[in-house]
Amino acid sequence: MAESMKGLKRSHRCTEVSNKNIGQTVTVMGWVQKRRNLGSLIFIDLRDRSGLLQVVFDVDKAGQENFDKAGTLRSEYVVAIVGEVAAREGAVNPNMLTGDIEIKAQELRILSESLTPPFPVEDGINTKDELRLKYRYLDLRRPELQKNMMLRSRLTTMVRQFLSEEGFLEIETPTLCKSTPEGARDYLVPSRVHPGSFYALPQSPQLYKQLLMCSGYDRYFQIARCYRDEDLRADRQPEFTQIDMELSFVDIDDVIDYNERMLAFLFKECIGVDVPLPIQRMTWQEAMDRFGSDKPDVRFGMELKDISDVVADSEFAVFKGALANGGTVRGINAKGQGAMPRKKIDALVDFAKGYGAKGLAYLSINADGTYKSSFAKFMKPEELDGIVARLEGEPGDLLLFAADKKSLVWNVLGALRLELAKQLDLLKKDEYKFLWITEFPLLEYSEEEERFVAMHHPFTMPMEEDLPYLESDPGRVRAKAYDITLNGNEIGGGSIRIYQSDVQERMFEALGFTKESAHERFGFLLDAFQYGVPPHGGLAYGLDRLVMLMAQVDSIRDVIAFPKVKDASCLMTQAPGLVDEKQLEELSIAVVSQEEEA
Repeated sequence: MAESMKGLKRSHRCTEVSNKNIGQTVTVMGWVQKRRNLGSLIFIDLRDRSGLLQVVFDVDKAGQENFDKAGTLRSEYVVAIVGEVAAREGAVNPNMLTGDIEIKAQELRILSESLTPPFPVEDGINTKDELRLKYRYLDLRRPELQKNMMLRSRLTTMVRQFLSEEGFLEIETPTLCKSTPEGARDYLVPSRVHPGSFYALPQSPQLYKQLLMCSGYDRYFQIARCYRDEDLRADRQPEFTQIDMELSFVDIDDVIDYNERMLAFLFKECIGVDVPLPIQRMTWQEAMDRFGSDKPDVRFGMELKDISDVVADSEFAVFKGALANGGTVRGINAKGQGAMPRKKIDALVDFAKGYGAKGLAYLSINADGTYKSSFAKFMKPEELDGIVARLEGEPGDLLLFAADKKSLVWNVLGALRLELAKQLDLLKKDEYKFLWITEFPLLEYSEEEERFVAMHHPFTMPMEEDLPYLESDPGRVRAKAYDITLNGNEIGGGSIRIYQSDVQERMFEALGFTKESAHERFGFLLDAFQYGVPPHGGLAYGLDRLVMLMAQVDSIRDVIAFPKVKDASCLMTQAPGLVDEKQLEELSIAVVSQEEEA
């Protein structure tokens, strides 16, 4: 039967007790991790968020009543224990922070009993994610998840400390906003007092933070909750958290300076890692040409090499056809993999096909310098030598090639180099390689919408020298946009914003908006821009992804307290769910079944 605390007060968390407290009486509280009954002695491993502490019950010290009560304890019972700190009489446990001491129990109170948990509440469990998420409140008791949550808490505290000391103001922006459908899908919220009208949950505080710059606050930040109704992956959730900031009277170098210093501060304070400054910068074009990705992992090489000029006169139909259609031929060098079995190479071909490739060509360099290739019979010896030279091939290397339109070749080889790096164990989680990607294309052509769309958003400033091409050659225009990447992950992105009304109008025209449609969507921002707006820019980090990389885990679900699964549902609360008919009536909403609609 559960007891009350009856005025007891906890004096220490479990690992706050140390050998400095030997001889003192302490009161500790937490969950029973394990109980070991040796007859005359009962040992309890007590757990709280700080760690484990061993408690010993014997009849002489604890009394018969407390000793008998200790014999009834089970895993996950919540208890309060009063006892004396003593040096361990048995073997010291070097794997525990408190491994050299124990508590000689004098009093035990069982504050709450527990059913047998559906899985062990301990690290390293081999339990299905679905079960862990259904009982997330138990999963969150596990030390490795608690460590992640504490890292997340420290990170947000350090962000606030750094930015506050740099003169930023923390300002909250609304979560009930106007829908501006440009980008990912909005989550919509019906209005009861405006029947048929809807709010949207923010995908980011973008427009509000620009309005704050118009309002003269010049340094803003927010730990902002954001929402996107999109397909999920390991590093995405329908609701997520941004470290959001905006600055006035700045250009690219200013924004990057603040953020480099903040990243160095955060990594040192939170996980003890030194970030060398300045962080390397690379243009979008260079990143795509060298790595096939705008968020390249630069912990390893295996860079893409363009061999289009080398094979320009080749009789190999795959290369010839790609070049005739305005495409490109590029390759990567998997160093030391020349002896890879054909079965493994075929698996890589299938992998490439998953990214849209029609196939992969390969060339192995034998130990004696001769070649084994899927296309050698179509090539002149000097062409083969030229390819090997371009890819810096050596005996024992495996060269892999893709030929198609440039965007597809980038995508295929960019994914292939990452897959090979995983297979070859080249990705070390304790190595942190940052990289700025700059000069993104301002616009990209959408085949689906048959128009240019903003690669970032419609308020991104074009590079001044590219402005003359905005109407005549939109695809050529570069943006004053920048992403910060870490180990092949985009952890943040931002841009200098358009603040001149004439440039903003030209941008909307390039995106296919009429003045009326632009004003309908963004009128409140455009109106504000008529009353004196400073040059400004900003950046937003994915907080969840940043913590994931700091914690060296594979999914952001392991750094979010209550995450959703792939279909955006919560296995613990069963959200989303049906609501009462009365609630729908108040909102003037009718739910129509698919059969009825058909």
